[in-house]
Amino acid sequence: MSNAIPHRFPIGIDPTDIDFMGHVNNASYLKWVQEAVLDHWRALAPSEAVAQHLWVALKHEITYRKPTFLDDDVIATVLLEKVQGARAFYETVIRRGEEVLAEVKSSWCCIDASSLRPARLTREVIDRFFVGDGNANA
Repeated sequence: MSNAIPHRFPIGIDPTDIDFMGHVNNASYLKWVQEAVLDHWRALAPSEAVAQHLWVALKHEITYRKPTFLDDDVIATVLLEKVQGARAFYETVIRRGEEVLAEVKSSWCCIDASSLRPARLTREVIDRFFVGDGNANA
């Protein structure tokens, strides 16, 4: 069982998210995941780490389970699975109530805001995203 601290991110569905079939366009899920992961970072990381680091998405793998509609009440739950070097691996589950609408696995690269080069996070920063010791996540 993961000891990651879950982060709930409410998703606002905009009329521009709706496609010709009357449900949310697949591309909107990517936008939501990016917003949710970055909100997770800002919510749990110390402010100095937020100021010193940027995040670049490397890969997203989205499994669509059910369609989403304009008036749906949707929440993305974000979990940081692990950190390896400058890379972070996330799982994001998008739900309408108890229904899973989409599951997303993504990897991100941490970038130093000054040099724009990959940067490793300190153990102290990483530990803020996990309950307990988090030794398996470095």
